[in-house]
Amino acid sequence: MVLFVEQTLNGIAYGVVYASIAIALVLIFRVTGILNFAQGEMALFATYVTWWLSAEQDVHIVLAIAISTAFAFVGGAVIERVLVRPVEQSPNPLSVVIVTIGMFLALNSLVQLIFGTDQQRLESPFSDERLRLFTLDGNAADVSYGTLGLFAVLLLECLGLWLLLERTRLGLRLRAVAANPESSRLVGINTGVMLMVGWGLAALIGALSGSLLAGTRTGIDATLMQEVLVYAFAAAALGGFDSLLGAVVGGIVVGVARTLTIQYVDAVDGMDVVVPLALILLVLLVRPNGLFGKRTVERV
Repeated sequence: MVLFVEQTLNGIAYGVVYASIAIALVLIFRVTGILNFAQGEMALFATYVTWWLSAEQDVHIVLAIAISTAFAFVGGAVIERVLVRPVEQSPNPLSVVIVTIGMFLALNSLVQLIFGTDQQRLESPFSDERLRLFTLDGNAADVSYGTLGLFAVLLLECLGLWLLLERTRLGLRLRAVAANPESSRLVGINTGVMLMVGWGLAALIGALSGSLLAGTRTGIDATLMQEVLVYAFAAAALGGFDSLLGAVVGGIVVGVARTLTIQYVDAVDGMDVVVPLALILLVLLVRPNGLFGKRTVERV
């Protein structure tokens, strides 16, 4: 029982990171209709900026994360304006996909070129201590403050996005552009600016998630976000690519499923990626729109 509780809590910790990246994927998809395959590597670059500020420039880790997320917001907006928008109107829908895959490869190479290929250690903003939950038959179940901190950050992200999208004029404009770009232009909304803001917000969320994830690892390198991106896609597919709530629920479910499967199913030992791929396949077969996704009905 204690082992089950601890593995579930570990899964929630992983799931929080998957959910955060999934939120970024869903945010871009809702605003632009694009699946951003470079989301993980954008977060990776910002994470290394956090490491450089913290380890090389002696900036406090919290301030370093704040600076890197602001940098990521600007970088995401620039990427949308310079790289994505010129091909967004292409008659070939694969053009934007190819651009995001190219960004994936380019950003990963840039990280290794600028910051090197050696593993680095990033300090965590959370305490290493653990909180005792309960004791059963002499065995103690506890949870790290890092896990609690990650969960608190996810809740703040969700609250912040909800307030932004539902209670501000900027959020109203973002939702309008996501629903109908042509009509938004007719009422005076600058759709180009809104698309840049959407990409910037997604990059900011990804940067925050990457920096917090790196703080839980013994070492980071250029492969840090690649596995995370696969799990995040599984989370977004499970919850629905048009649902922020679905991204959160999907991330937690995928994280818990991953840790429990690794712990109790010996057949997938060493093949962690089987879990997200199986979930994606199952969702596509049973409920293509995801658990919280909305079915689109078009009149002919």
